[in-house]
Order: sequence, then C-alpha cells, then structure tokens
Amino acid sequence: MKFSRILIANRGEIAVRIIRACQSMGITAIIAHSQADSAAAYVRLADESICIGPSAASKSYLNIPALLFAAESCKADAIHPGYGFLSESADFAQQIEEAGFVFIGPSPHAIRTMGDKIRAKQSMQEAGIPCIPGSSGSLPDDFSQISSIAEEIGYPVMIKAVSGGGGRGMRVVTDPAELKAAITLTREEARSAFGNPALYIERYLQRPRHVEIQLLCDGHGNAFWVGDRDCSLQRRNQKVIEESPAMAIDRNQIAAIGELCVTACQRIGYQGVGTFEFLYEDGHFFFVEMNTRLQVEHPVTELTSGLDLVQQQIRVAEGEPLRLKQQKDPVHGHAIECRLNAEDPESFAPCPGTISLWQTPDYNWLRIDTHIHTGHVVSPYYDSLIAKIITYGSDREQALARMEKALSEIVIEGVKTNLPLLQDLLKDPAIQQGAVDIHFIQNRSFET
Repeated sequence: MKFSRILIANRGEIAVRIIRACQSMGITAIIAHSQADSAAAYVRLADESICIGPSAASKSYLNIPALLFAAESCKADAIHPGYGFLSESADFAQQIEEAGFVFIGPSPHAIRTMGDKIRAKQSMQEAGIPCIPGSSGSLPDDFSQISSIAEEIGYPVMIKAVSGGGGRGMRVVTDPAELKAAITLTREEARSAFGNPALYIERYLQRPRHVEIQLLCDGHGNAFWVGDRDCSLQRRNQKVIEESPAMAIDRNQIAAIGELCVTACQRIGYQGVGTFEFLYEDGHFFFVEMNTRLQVEHPVTELTSGLDLVQQQIRVAEGEPLRLKQQKDPVHGHAIECRLNAEDPESFAPCPGTISLWQTPDYNWLRIDTHIHTGHVVSPYYDSLIAKIITYGSDREQALARMEKALSEIVIEGVKTNLPLLQDLLKDPAIQQGAVDIHFIQNRSFET
C-alpha cells in the first residue's frame, strides 16, 4: 500500500525531519500540533496542519483520541510517531491499527515484548545475545529473597523498573544496608512514572561505554544491521554527544554482535527501525534494552551508512521489501552529533524564551537538524532540545575538527544554551582520544 497522506504525531526538529522525508517521496505531510506550537515555522512547512489540543503534552501529543480523530479528519493513511511521546506505546500502535490506519513502526506485540525489560532480556538470551548478570524475572515482594538475589549477583547492583526508560526508574546500590530503602523508593518512582511498580536487578558495571547497533527490518523476514554508535557521553542518563562508529572496538566483534541482533529481530518478527543498546566493558558486550523507534541520534548512522532511515521506515510500513545487501561493515567514514539544548550550561535548568538571533554556518560536511530560527519562541512545555549539530569526516579526527569549527561559528542570542559545555567537552583530551565511559561527564569538575 502506497501512502499518499501521513499524519506526523510529534513536534520540533523530528517533525521537520519527517516532513521533509514525506515531501521528498511525494507524500502529503500533515502535522498535528498543540496550541503552543501553532506559530512554529515547521507547521507552515508541512503541507497541512491540525491542532490537537492545549499546550500541555498530556492534552495534545499524548492524547490518543485526539490524534486518532485528527488522522480521521485529515484522511491520513498512516501515522508517524517520531521519537518520544507515544512512539513506543504499544497501546497507541494497536489503536491506530484498529482504527484502520498504519502505524509507522513495529507491531504492538514487538513493542510490548521489547518494552518489558524482563521479556526483552529473556528474548535476547534465547537469541544468544549476552546480557548483564541479574535477576531472572521481576523481583519478589519478600525482601529477604531480594537480598539473597543481590548477594548472588554481587555489589554494586542496579535496581531498574521493568517498564522504565529515559533514565528514570533506576538506582545504584553499593551497600547492602541501603538496599531496602532503594527498593522502596524505586518501586514508588516506577509506579508513579510508568504505572507499573515491578522491578528487576542487575550487576552495576563500573566503567562501561554505551554502544548501540542500528537495525532495519521489513515485513518479509529481511533484517540488516546498518551501523553502530558510541553514546557514552551522557549526563544523568541523557545523551549529550554521539558518534558513529564506536571507537577502539574490533570491527569483527561489532559485526558479530550486529549479526546476533539481526537474528533476534527475525525471531520476534520485528519490522521497522530499532536500536539495540549495550554496555561495553573489558571487551564484552552486555545487552541493556531495545528502542523500538527512530533514535534522536539517527543522523550519524545516516551519514555513515548512506541510508535515509525515515524514508526506509515509510517504505517498510508500506509493505515494501528492503532492497539492501548486508555488508560485513556498513559504516564508512565518521560522524559526530552534538545535542544543542536551551538550558543553562552550569545548572542545566531549561531556559525557555524568544531566540533573538539564530545564526549557523553552512558547509557540505555539516548537517543541522532543527526547527529553530530567529524569533522562535522556545516553549516551557516540552523538551529543551533545539538542534542537533552533525559533522562528517573521513575519520574521527577530521569529524572532531569540523565539529569544533561548526560550534565556534554558531551564534545564539535571547536564551541560554549548552553551547559552551559542548565546546568545552570537545577540547577535553580524554574525549579527543576517546578515553571515556558513561560516567565521564558527571565526574568532571563542572558537573553539579
């Protein structure tokens, strides 16, 4: 089924990205927006727009009945969820299908399987993918049993919400005396944030890197790994800088783990784009979770693979088979992405307001994914991400040098941003050499 009209259930830079992909394929792009985003430039960029509710995300971008009504009103064939919001909601995907539309993403079954951390881990173990040592299922209510499980795993341990994500529902315990209180706090956090108090427990790795494998699968049994990324530079479990490929890991080892991910996707009948997230320590990969959606950092894989992942998503959802050939190493050159946020570079507090000047350079090795322009009002209602700055080079050294140059030429006035932080990070010798782990930023002296 060829789509003629797609409703985009998202906002900001990812909405722009999807609009342009649709228009390049001759598909009418319809943007669903909140009242707060009515004046956004990308609303005018879309072929059509429809307001779905008030500024609060709970009454607009997270309002499933409003989105389904919008899809029906504008006679859409399919709905693209972008990332965040409802992109990994199995209920949303199922209701879209039941209403007669196509969800541009995996099946509700696949989302549920991989969204449940316990089921996902079991599926990965069955596919031969290494996992972090931990509990075999959700934790029992009896604390003495939990204590025994933690002792068997070995401290320090990480308590995690079964339905967690986005850095929430996680707590590290180094001392057995702190375990009970940590369990109680994390249960309540999980209940409040995800509506599910179930927890599990894993060994806490001391200095791991965060390495991802990007998958692309169709509905005909074809699956490919199309790239890898290193996303170790994080602050409070939120990524700050990402790059492709992952450094200082044997490419044969990357290919081997990529093939295991392909097998896992084929086993569960996965369709669409998906990302396997691993922790990498002492030469070993450990599966963490699978993201059943487009990633924020997908541009670095697009630049190093030559693929348009959004267009591929749409074609797969239309029922087309992938016309790809698995390469032993599909990554060519090197790409780096910096997330530019409207936030105080010292306190990291969001800084909404009006951008009085937005000025960016233009080079053939530079890609900027953004919805921002001079005069744009950064809303207090949503995420503070305002742009993704991506550079490409023949190798990491060139990509890094180009990123430093690009960041030095960006001018933003009217709101505070983390631009100074990004510039400072890129000058750090450890980052220049790639000698980092997921705790690197929090261990620097400027972290608060």
